[in-house]
Amino acid sequence: MVLKIAIAGAGGRMGAANIRAVVANAETELVAAFDRAGSALAGKDAGVHAGLEPLGVAIGDDVSAALDAADALIDFTVPAASVALASETAKRGLVHIIGTTGCSEADDTAIAAAAEAGARIVKSGNMSLGINLLAALVQRAAQSLGPDFDIEILEMHHRNKVDAPSGTALLLGEAAAAGRNIALRDNAVMAREGHTGARDEGTIGFATLRGGSVIGDHSVILAGPAERLVLSHVAEDRALFANGAVKAALWAADKPKGLYSMADVLGL
Repeated sequence: MVLKIAIAGAGGRMGAANIRAVVANAETELVAAFDRAGSALAGKDAGVHAGLEPLGVAIGDDVSAALDAADALIDFTVPAASVALASETAKRGLVHIIGTTGCSEADDTAIAAAAEAGARIVKSGNMSLGINLLAALVQRAAQSLGPDFDIEILEMHHRNKVDAPSGTALLLGEAAAAGRNIALRDNAVMAREGHTGARDEGTIGFATLRGGSVIGDHSVILAGPAERLVLSHVAEDRALFANGAVKAALWAADKPKGLYSMADVLGL
């Protein structure tokens, strides 16, 4: 059986990467692609937009028609759009792959409710195999090394990224916090400026860099007495996120309704 997939945010760079990934996989078929109302790409062939041969699938803005034609939705958009789309995928019992970052606690609650209501949602701050393996290593390292090792997370993305820290940095922070058996929200230090005093033991620091065309660089530094452990990942092509999203959609196709992570998809 071929999985019929619709792409949200088709007009963006990740949308184009997702189109290419769906077309390249023999187990998936692109049946719809849509973007925000008023997009300059409305009516353009999705394949041509993605640098491929024409596919006969035009980029539109009719969400209902797109979802009615699909078994699964791949969604790298913005939080408000992902929340609204989750409600629609729940009504239809669809697979919904969410790579959107910058979600608030309220957004995450709404998405979880949609999963409970009928959608099969895989949501992750990063869809790559390498990052999710890195998160597992970070959790293990944080647990093994203990509070004598301070944890700092450094990330860099392109100049147009709008949320900070990145969803991936937060994913890594959650992994570190899980290793220490603490809540990230109570121990995260998102910025430092001025006379901050000594570092509080047990906190998890974040540093955010933006510039150029960087796809995504992430490092987790565990700094202890007389030594440092640095665990890093460098994204070199957006295809790695798109391929992960397609893998997640295929994995979720026969799963019951619920909210899943890439760790579930990858068996980590």
